[in-house]
Amino acid sequence: MTSEHEAGGESPGAPPGGTIEPQITPQAPSHLTTGSSAVGLGGPRPLPRIMAVANQKGGVGKTTTAVNLGASLADLGYRVLVIDLDPQGNATTGLGIDARNFDSSIYDVLLHDVPLEDCIEPTSIKNLFVAPATIHLAGAEIELVPTFSRELRLRKAIDAIRDDFHYVLIDCPPSLGLITVNGLAAADEVLVPIQCEYYALEGVGQLLRNVELVRGNLNPTLLVTTIVLTMYDARTRLADQVVEEVRSHFGSAVCTTIVPRSVRVSEAPSFGQPVTVHDPSSRGAIAYRELAKEVSGGPA
Repeated sequence: MTSEHEAGGESPGAPPGGTIEPQITPQAPSHLTTGSSAVGLGGPRPLPRIMAVANQKGGVGKTTTAVNLGASLADLGYRVLVIDLDPQGNATTGLGIDARNFDSSIYDVLLHDVPLEDCIEPTSIKNLFVAPATIHLAGAEIELVPTFSRELRLRKAIDAIRDDFHYVLIDCPPSLGLITVNGLAAADEVLVPIQCEYYALEGVGQLLRNVELVRGNLNPTLLVTTIVLTMYDARTRLADQVVEEVRSHFGSAVCTTIVPRSVRVSEAPSFGQPVTVHDPSSRGAIAYRELAKEVSGGPA
């Protein structure tokens, strides 16, 4: 097996083994401050924990974090349910679940009042389960509009199984529609992955405003408790500047563990496995196991 290396290799124009200089220092939007009442303290909290994994910006590692954090928490002995709310269904396939092998999905839970327990599928990992998504979710935004109590459909479904799991991780799509609102309304906490690249904080301010709206209208206890820095590239000063910027704005809500950019993390979903199974000794797998310990406080 070839040794693990950074995804994409050296950047064009960079000296071999050299440091890539950033062109611009990343700056957070001026309105993005730790004064937001939506941001709470990170670290271990009472079980069960219902966590929405959300960020308005796509490609920041939401699904990757939901899958690999879920697998790592399961390895620690916690019963974990990953709810796939993204119509692309990447969390479903990333956990090795074939859409042809189940009768009902999270779409049926939201639209047809199917009990959540009836669509939960076991994975190949002990203690890890998934509520799968299908492409039918793509139309759910429109179908939910005339539905009674449309923003609280998922919360009602989760309440019925809340005591069956230690952790429920809700993988939200990168949008502000009714599906994401359902995820935020059902959760107790929000976990925000932020990539260590320029424009890292783009969309986070809007996410915080939407968390505040959900707090004010649907879910008064909702807090952003966990911010995970992802796709860290040690070769760039820009990555370190982003880390510093995020920590200065969100303080203790930012996890100490940083997830590196890694080929193994990127390729694991194509095998239908978390990186902790695909390559347990890789830097990405080690980082997610450390993240799970930090988020949970240790083994169950």
